[in-house]
Amino acid sequence: MTDSDAGPARMFVPPALRFPLFRRFWFGLLFSVFGFRMFQFAQFWLAYELTGSALWLGFVGVADATPAIILNLVGGTVADRVDRRRMIMWTELAGATIVGALGLLVWFDKASPWHVLVAVGVTSGLNAFNAPARLALYPGYVERKALLSAVALNSAAWQMSRIVGPAFAGLLIAVAGTEAVLSASSAGLLGMVYVMKTLPSVEAPRRRPGRALREMLEGLQFIRSHSPFVFLIGMTFFNSFFLMSFMPLMPVFAVDILDVGATGQGVLVGVGGVGSLMVTLWISTRRSNRGKGAFLIGGATMAGASLVAFSFSSEYVGSFPLALGLIFAVGTFSSMYMISVTTSLQLMVPNRLRGRVMGFWSMTWNIMPLGAMFAGVLAQVVTVPWAVAVGGFAVMAF
Repeated sequence: MTDSDAGPARMFVPPALRFPLFRRFWFGLLFSVFGFRMFQFAQFWLAYELTGSALWLGFVGVADATPAIILNLVGGTVADRVDRRRMIMWTELAGATIVGALGLLVWFDKASPWHVLVAVGVTSGLNAFNAPARLALYPGYVERKALLSAVALNSAAWQMSRIVGPAFAGLLIAVAGTEAVLSASSAGLLGMVYVMKTLPSVEAPRRRPGRALREMLEGLQFIRSHSPFVFLIGMTFFNSFFLMSFMPLMPVFAVDILDVGATGQGVLVGVGGVGSLMVTLWISTRRSNRGKGAFLIGGATMAGASLVAFSFSSEYVGSFPLALGLIFAVGTFSSMYMISVTTSLQLMVPNRLRGRVMGFWSMTWNIMPLGAMFAGVLAQVVTVPWAVAVGGFAVMAF
């Protein structure tokens, strides 16, 4: 594994992409996250299509969150004990099978809301093992000096998929139906399986049999006894619950408030990804870790303010272009904040604990649907825009 020389063009290439193994991993990751984004879009759209209920979107959010929250630390412990590459392959393959099966049910008009809940729950459980393995694996494909770039590129993959994935999914639903989106999602996950087969393993440290529970507790004890980890992980959990809860409720904004349909929802989510991607690509070329504190505090605060403005303007102004601009701001500031947190954690965590610590941190994304459930229940008392705005205010206050 060497940092390849690209001559004059070298200065325009993010440092992590100069490592061939990481470059290959990153392109495989693109397949996977595009598949995930399309399934994420389809699961909430299908649930709303079948029920017409914002509360059911909350139920889907709970099904998405609960298995992963329960199993994430287990998945992180396993990632520190086994071949992480194989762990990724098998979980991606199982996820592709589940998503493909749901697509067949939709194709034959046999899908029910309960099928959606089961599919979402099973894939959530699989992701509890997949995410820690991925987060623990890719730092082994770059040198430490390129880790900031690798973290930013890992985030960039998610942000690019956030731009194209939902927009493509919304268009595909309009043209060919929800089953086509689920089929494309399954194909994306299979693409990651193929790429991982071509990569070498980065072996986890050998562990003695029978010590899994002790090692799991060791990971929790490490986090508890190091205040920077407590602060950074706690803050991301809070922001995920309150700030990002609007994502599962986007069908309500698209259909009932802004009246732009599935295609408009895809554009809304995609524009948020544009802002995130621009910040992410800028950070991926930086060679200094300076400024993370300002990114963290300023990014979280401005993301909360932008979300409040989006919620109220959608309800009381009803302007789709204005909504696009505000979602762009939410994506920009939230990405600025999250990359700062992730880089700090990856730089500080010992490699022998990386799977467990990053596995615990990866519950950040699973807490988001619980926030959606909270917002969905609150929306029964007030309205969806007001429920989402409460989350934005909470983040600003924090």
